[in-house]
Amino acid sequence: MAPAGKVTGFYREGNDWFCNASLVSDLTLVVDGVNFHLHKFPLISRCGRIDKILEAAQGPHEGASLTTLEDFPGGSDIFLVTVKFCYGIRVEFTPRNIVMIYCAADYLEMTEDYGEDNLLLKAEAYFRKNILRSWKDCILALQSCDSVIPRADKLEITSKCLHALSVMVCTDPSLFGWPMLMYGSLQSPGGSILWNGINTGAKIQTIESDWWFEDISYLSVPLFQRLIHTMEARGIRHENLAGAMMYYCRKYLPGLGRWQSGQSGKTRTVASFSMTPAAVDQKVLLESVVKQLPELKGKSFCRFLLGLLRVALILGVNHTCQDSLERRTGMQLDLASLDGLLIPSYSDSDTLYNTDSVERMIHHFVSSDPGITATPDPSSIEIVTSPSSGPLRRVAKLIDSYIAEVASDVNLKPRKVRSLAEALPESSRSLHDGLYRAVDIYFKAHPWLSEKEKEQLCNIIDYQKLSIDACAHASQNERLPLRVVLQVLFFEQLQLRTALAGCLNVVDTESVPAAPVAGPSDVAGQIVQRDGWVTVVRENQGLKVDLERMKSRVGELEEEFSKIKQEMRKVTKSHSYLSSPRFLARRIGCKLLTQSSDTQPDVIESTGPTPRSSVEQSRNSRHRKSSSLF
Repeated sequence: MAPAGKVTGFYREGNDWFCNASLVSDLTLVVDGVNFHLHKFPLISRCGRIDKILEAAQGPHEGASLTTLEDFPGGSDIFLVTVKFCYGIRVEFTPRNIVMIYCAADYLEMTEDYGEDNLLLKAEAYFRKNILRSWKDCILALQSCDSVIPRADKLEITSKCLHALSVMVCTDPSLFGWPMLMYGSLQSPGGSILWNGINTGAKIQTIESDWWFEDISYLSVPLFQRLIHTMEARGIRHENLAGAMMYYCRKYLPGLGRWQSGQSGKTRTVASFSMTPAAVDQKVLLESVVKQLPELKGKSFCRFLLGLLRVALILGVNHTCQDSLERRTGMQLDLASLDGLLIPSYSDSDTLYNTDSVERMIHHFVSSDPGITATPDPSSIEIVTSPSSGPLRRVAKLIDSYIAEVASDVNLKPRKVRSLAEALPESSRSLHDGLYRAVDIYFKAHPWLSEKEKEQLCNIIDYQKLSIDACAHASQNERLPLRVVLQVLFFEQLQLRTALAGCLNVVDTESVPAAPVAGPSDVAGQIVQRDGWVTVVRENQGLKVDLERMKSRVGELEEEFSKIKQEMRKVTKSHSYLSSPRFLARRIGCKLLTQSSDTQPDVIESTGPTPRSSVEQSRNSRHRKSSSLF
């Protein structure tokens, strides 16, 4: 009910609002520092809170009064809407302001006790009939709840919107037009999109299970977290929930998109064009998402976890969040990639990469499967057939590649390389070629290491598990310590002897006479056995070729060794001759006494004259003649 004189509207002068009425204002209300010069009667007839305030303040409603409304929902703009309603001016409800008006009407106690069709009832009816039935309007209404969450929770506005959204996600959207309702009249009866009433011929794409990812990404972190919890309670698949969280994180964590190759952003829906992205605290977002992430496994999910861990180290999240990411990633480390593990060191560490985090992930992987830590019997083949052997071998290969990649860091310590290699059990590597390659790269990047440090680091390699090519490379590697090279040569010879013995056994087996003719089943067995022997013979032929190569290389080494021995003998003889008395006497011109027959030079005895004995005799005779000249 309006005061005497028709109210046509409101106008503002500076920080004050006035109404176009013939009566002078007798009530001033202050909301967020803005003064509203109003009249008591239209307000107390609609607002129970103002009626109680004025009644407690001065009793009879006479004289001007000043009242401040603290923490008014929506601020001065929404209060102006409620004032217009009290003065009988028509107000318009929209998805963006309905939540604020709803909360403001509850704040002012605009119930049916203070007039029929009061604002609280009208706002509640509009919210129930219009907002909760539209996907887009529900999202917009939730976006406006951020500043009035406590009162919206009290009125169950937030929970009703979240419940409605979860129902729409669980339901086939094509049955109810979701998200087709977002097009409204833009959709023709044939299913194509209309523009200004003209059929464009463009068909609306088939609805997928992730059609709602883009729209809910406009919610704030607390509301998004509550929506995921509501959907989980309704039984939505964990894969879909994880996909929504991954999409949300990629949108608001800029450093994450680089590590999610092959997963481009989804096309924006019509509803999202009218939405404003949320203001997100990245650290709060990451910590809250990690708490809600379901326990899933997969290559894309593992890559996402590694990306989260990378961003978490940049943002400096709490220890619980970082440990959770390392544990989740470690449990599926066999699905990780090398580039995902190359996490830079963002702390004060001297190393280029965060090797400590990778080492912790390895320990989580080993501890996740009790069968991995068990030491198998070398004579058994259980490690080959056990379910955990495949992932364990993949992780070992991945870690060897990781060590080789980070080995070029000049600040990487030898003990860190050793701890990374020894974090996995011995049974994880059938071949140590990758480990040898990593150690060799490390030695090349750290030439200042002492022989002792090199030998300690080489202890992580089992030389019996090196291939022939790796042994050949190691035997000629100048960067390895001499003791290690000798060990490699020893095991290389051992492998060659074993291969040669196997070849000889196969030859002996082939020379055995054939067995008598047997029945059809025996013939079939013999055919299978013959095919197996053919394969073995082919393999042995390859081994023979490798054996011949190794023999030729060993022969070359022996020849070089014999040449070195001959050179050493020559040097020794020359040294003894130069220091002999006879040579010194010749140099100073002295004559030596004639030696007796028992002091004759040693001559090789022979039964007959030989060229060498004749030469020795002529040499002695010349020596005697020259001696007589003195």
